[in-house]
Amino acid sequence: MTTRRQFCASVAATGLMAGIAPAALTGKPLTIIDMAGREVRLPGRPKRIVLLEGHDLLTMSLLHPDPASLIIGWAAVDRIDSASLQTGLLKGHKVPVVGKLTPDTLSLEALIGLMPDLVVTTAFMTPQADMDSLVDRLIAADIPVIYSDASSNAAGAEPTSDPVSTLKASMRMWGQLLDASEKAEAYIAFFQQALSDIGRRLAGAKPVTIYLEVQSTLDDCCWAAGRKIWGELLSLAGGQPLPGVTAPWFEKLSPEYLIATPHDVYIATGGGWASGGRPSIGPGIDPNLSRASLQRLVDGRPSFAHLPSVRNGRVHGIWTGLITNLPLNILFVAQAARWLHPDRSADLDPAALLETINRDFAAVRIEAPLWASI
Repeated sequence: MTTRRQFCASVAATGLMAGIAPAALTGKPLTIIDMAGREVRLPGRPKRIVLLEGHDLLTMSLLHPDPASLIIGWAAVDRIDSASLQTGLLKGHKVPVVGKLTPDTLSLEALIGLMPDLVVTTAFMTPQADMDSLVDRLIAADIPVIYSDASSNAAGAEPTSDPVSTLKASMRMWGQLLDASEKAEAYIAFFQQALSDIGRRLAGAKPVTIYLEVQSTLDDCCWAAGRKIWGELLSLAGGQPLPGVTAPWFEKLSPEYLIATPHDVYIATGGGWASGGRPSIGPGIDPNLSRASLQRLVDGRPSFAHLPSVRNGRVHGIWTGLITNLPLNILFVAQAARWLHPDRSADLDPAALLETINRDFAAVRIEAPLWASI
């Protein structure tokens, strides 16, 4: 097995890496417990990081004033799912793309050639069960690897911790990596206080059954939120997924099942790319466009006219980023609570929570609104 040192030496000998010198690690050695529960020892605080999950840059931006300055390559960039936010997070840095949205787009040689002092991955981008996995080969090449997300939709791979515990572990891991542990603890305190306020309002409330759709597109119906992760966030908002859903992440249902299954509220998920295929909901998008595209989604599925949630006018849409980015989960929970229990949550203000995030934590403003209703 070629190590990183041997690989870099051979590439340098050909002149391909002329003028490129990796920044030295700084500070004392670190021992990180990553989101897969692995203990990873680093010789110092990393300065040349490759992200195999692009939206990790958003988490970093809540703790670091210019996180892109530490990134030398990234993949799954489009999962940030907002052109304006993606541009803002980069702050003018030119970061090469090393892979797309799936594991098969990653190249070991390309990653080693960047000479990273840390690769941050997820269980989706580098499945842990793979024999002779990319992670194993990176480690063999003297490149440390940590997992920022170990969750999986595979059978028997359900997460054992709840969303709040996961958020705490994630922020503390990033806080340690970025020398921002105090700020990470402040964010955890903010998150817990907001969640406690929501829980107090909803105490004793009967759960509302919801069809939460994880991929809302005209040509591909109907992907429902699973019991874990998204479903657990629904529970915090006083809701529950459809009874026929058993998968941890998501599960495809038939339109016939949706029509026949009583549920009170339909929440579609939209993206920050202003495209016609799904609701255009996300940072910087005109709220009128968001409402119109949500209406277009419902109108474009004739069978949805028969859904109890649609018939009762309880149709909403939310930016997917509020669920896929752990620190922003509190905004999803708050807004969902307003929709599900308006009698108890009328004065709950998710926009104020977003403003606190922007004022006290975010290196780049996340522009509202991030939800819509029709």
